[in-house]
Amino acid sequence: MDHNTNNQLPDIRQTILLNAPIQKVWESVATSEGIAAWFMPNDFQPELDFEFHLEAGPFGKSPCKVTVLDPPNRLSFEWGKDWSLTFELIEKDNGTEFTLIHSGWIADKVTEFGQAHNEVRDRMSGGWVGIVAKLKAYVEG
Repeated sequence: MDHNTNNQLPDIRQTILLNAPIQKVWESVATSEGIAAWFMPNDFQPELDFEFHLEAGPFGKSPCKVTVLDPPNRLSFEWGKDWSLTFELIEKDNGTEFTLIHSGWIADKVTEFGQAHNEVRDRMSGGWVGIVAKLKAYVEG
């Protein structure tokens, strides 16, 4: 993947403060069961280079691969052919700061499903707000 292109669109970033200890948040974002609870069914394993799938409903199974595993602070994985997702956790006095970063947006590219990245990005940027809210409800519930 060429990240030096001028057509790169900004990453989607969502940061939220979770009223829960970092270990609990980590288990919610870095285990198969946790990811399924707020995001998508999957066969994730917390192992570097592990290849897994996210069950993306009508879009079928998305191939993924773990690229960074640094418990309990950072998990990154490739998602599909262009994207990467990163979950960053920072311990705070009153809980855990969680940041989701969805990168790999290129202005003139299309997804596997023939949709322009800039259109999908706008839609997913809004979608992530709801998904991160589900994580908050799951972790704090």
